[in-house]
Order: sequence, then C-alpha cells, then structure tokens
Amino acid sequence: MRPDQERDYIEYVTGRLARLHRTAYMLCGDAHRADDIVQTTLTALYTHWKRVATADNIDGYVHSILVRRYLDERRLRWSRVRLGEVPVHAAVAGAADHDIVERDALMTALRALPKGQRAVVVLRYFDDLSVEATAEALKCSVGNVKSQCARGLATLRAVLGPDRQVSTALGMRDAS
Repeated sequence: MRPDQERDYIEYVTGRLARLHRTAYMLCGDAHRADDIVQTTLTALYTHWKRVATADNIDGYVHSILVRRYLDERRLRWSRVRLGEVPVHAAVAGAADHDIVERDALMTALRALPKGQRAVVVLRYFDDLSVEATAEALKCSVGNVKSQCARGLATLRAVLGPDRQVSTALGMRDAS
C-alpha cells in the first residue's frame, strides 16, 4: 500500500474505531469478542483498502464487513464456549444503579433476538443507519430490513415489558 493510501486508511479507522467497537459490542454482547470482530474487520478493510477507498459508501462497506465477521464467528462452535464469568465490579450508588440495570436489561433483551434481527436493530438504532444503508450493509432487501426490524422491536417490547419504553432504551426518536 502506498503511504498516502495507508495514511487515508489510518485516518478513516481512527475516526470510526469507537463506533465500530460499539456496534460489534451491541451485536455480540461481549467486549472481548467485539475487539476480535473489530480487529478482523479492520484487517479485511486494510487488505481491500484500494478497492474500498473508491467506493461510494465506505461506511456501508465497513458495516457490511463487520456484520459478516460477527455472523461468521457465530457459526463457529468455539463461539459458544465461555471461558469464565465476568468479574462483578462494585456498582456506583444512586442514579448510576438505575442506568446499569437499564443497560443490563437492554443487553439481555438484545441477546434474546435472533442474529438477523439483532443486526438490523443495532445498525438501525445504535448506528443510526437508514433502512437503505442497513439493507446495503447486510446485503438484503429493504423489505427484509423493515420486517426484521418490526419483529425485533416487537420482541424487545415483549422482553423489556410494558413499563419500559423500547424507544427510550434504544435511544430512538421514533420506534416505528
């Protein structure tokens, strides 16, 4: 790779690394696996950077790689192995307790979704992609994104219960 291309790659990745990690975490629910998914995504991005850099929608291309890496990992038997319980850290008292409980409930609800619905909900509402951009990233139809999204939101509403607002938990403006 030429130095100017490498500089462009580094600049692109630096500006989006936190968002990519957050997306991977929301998909898999595990910070360490999210690190792995992001790393394999960035490796694939680096090896194809010459072609990717000329794409109309680089972010869509990268989201597509990320979701594919997540789905590929889920197909492997070792991905079901848990190496141990995550250590419980002392919770902060007060308002933070409520935030922790809400976040935990949301992550549990997201893990209850089938992987396709989870991918659509995460890309649509956490990464704020349009229906069309989500369809492009997942390489599926707009109708599939809409139906998966509707089913995913219905499942989240059922899991989170009637006293919690799904739109508030997801940080959405409009859940429809």
